[in-house]
Amino acid sequence: MAPGGRQAARGGVRVALAGLTTRGRSFLAAGIAAGVCAYVLGQEDLLRVGLLLAALPLLCAVAVHRTRHRVTSSRRLTPARVPTGGEARVHLRVDNVARLPTGLLMLQDRVPYVLGPRPRFVLDRIEPGGRREVSYRVRSDLRGRYPLGPLELRLADPFGMCELTRSFAAHDMLTVVPQVEPLPPVRLGRGAQGLGDGRQRSMAVGGEDDVLPRGYRYGDDLRRVHWRSTARYGELMVRREEQPQRARCTVLLDTRRTAYRGAGPGSAFEWSVSGAASVLTHMLQRGFSVRLLTDTGTQVPGEGTAVFGGAGAETAEAAGLLMDTLAVIGHSEGDALSAAQDVLRGSDEGLLVAFLGALDEEQARIVARMRHRTGGALAFLPEDTADGEDEEDPSEGSAGTAPGAERALREAGWTVVRAPRGAPMASVWQQADRERTGVAGGGDR
Repeated sequence: MAPGGRQAARGGVRVALAGLTTRGRSFLAAGIAAGVCAYVLGQEDLLRVGLLLAALPLLCAVAVHRTRHRVTSSRRLTPARVPTGGEARVHLRVDNVARLPTGLLMLQDRVPYVLGPRPRFVLDRIEPGGRREVSYRVRSDLRGRYPLGPLELRLADPFGMCELTRSFAAHDMLTVVPQVEPLPPVRLGRGAQGLGDGRQRSMAVGGEDDVLPRGYRYGDDLRRVHWRSTARYGELMVRREEQPQRARCTVLLDTRRTAYRGAGPGSAFEWSVSGAASVLTHMLQRGFSVRLLTDTGTQVPGEGTAVFGGAGAETAEAAGLLMDTLAVIGHSEGDALSAAQDVLRGSDEGLLVAFLGALDEEQARIVARMRHRTGGALAFLPEDTADGEDEEDPSEGSAGTAPGAERALREAGWTVVRAPRGAPMASVWQQADRERTGVAGGGDR
């Protein structure tokens, strides 16, 4: 045997002996004592008893040690992405790929404390080639990404002589995304591009079949041959459709730590994150191309790109990217919104929806200038009153916001809505529509 093989064998023996329980150690000690007494007294029958007592725990240890390397496990999450307060079910599967049945199995899955206590299960013996499945539920009121696993498996023989623990390396990730509220389909005024109508309005004047000839390619439909262009260029030309220009929406999320007070699920920052998720989802469902922008200038899905709304798999994947980003987004250490302004300075017109924290007059002027390149601008100011403190005068804007900040935004053309603490996003969304249109009744369109 090679040196490495001998070392592995010795290590396996030590592991097996270390797994002996109190009962197993007692049997082994009794067997050794009986063997010694049999040698001293010359009793062959007592020697046989001693050998049996000592061999039983050793055989159990070897069997359990061999079995633990022939037990596999797998984990499945349904679903792998849940909103805050939602539940996910974790399915565990244990397979016995050995030729011998297992003993008693005890399972313990490692989960973060925010998801609840560690689940534990006890399984009876698994026949050769058999399997067992168990499941448990997890939930969290805090968004984030939480690892599940690794799974710890304790094996025991039927006589209780030996117990060994095996820790599997595989683990899975549960993503808890912000709560998304369904929003009513409002127009938000005539200035907001394409809220339901923009795709039709952005068509070329000639309609969907506007003539943009190109050279014929193999496989093109001959019914699209444009004979006038063919005669003009002297080669076969076909019509191609002009893709309609999609309405755009940028959601600006202010993450500055100095702009918010308090923490936890009921804080103003968490309300803003949930509101941003709701608006992004709502706009995607209405066919907008959307992007998420933070005060640091970070863009999701990336610089110069956007997520296109629709019902395709790519849209669902990109929407999942936005939700995954919002699941782990935290406070920034900056104190200015100038980086976001630099990004918007070079962007095309579209709807801008901003979730802002406390603003001083300087930051209010920066936000006011963001309006110049947009087709419509909405600002939500969540009231951030700490527990035990009196709320500020509503006429002064959200808590911590300079008295003239809200007025500066309105004068620049922003529609500003103050959101009371814990207000449903749907009602705030409708209030934004009423304030923008000046219609007291508001309502869906």
